[in-house]
Amino acid sequence: AYDIGLHGVVYQVNKWDPKQFDWTKKLADADYVGPTCQYCHMRGGYHNVQRFGTVYTSMGMSMADRGAPIWKEKRDRWASVCDDCHSPRFAKENLQALDESVKDAGLKYRETFKVAGDLLKDGV
Repeated sequence: AYDIGLHGVVYQVNKWDPKQFDWTKKLADADYVGPTCQYCHMRGGYHNVQRFGTVYTSMGMSMADRGAPIWKEKRDRWASVCDDCHSPRFAKENLQALDESVKDAGLKYRETFKVAGDLLKDGV
């Protein structure tokens, strides 16, 4: 998702330009033209990539309990990363759009497995 999104495209186009991405600087001191994976997922030097994900304890997005207190905590933390460059409204709207696409993808995923299962039952 990152590679085909705006942030990933900016990175791919500019990653070899030392004026845009100076890899000799520590992440905290860098002034990149766009966020890298590390900017969002390893913010503050934390090496636990899931720290800023809304998924907790290795659960898939479709299995996460969106009513759990930890869901809101992780959600707010994730939005705070977006707030570094974007408005809080922008972050909320984009997270909502992401939720909808994950929900749709989950439905298609389950439909696909049902079709494959039915084909197996039919001997195909």
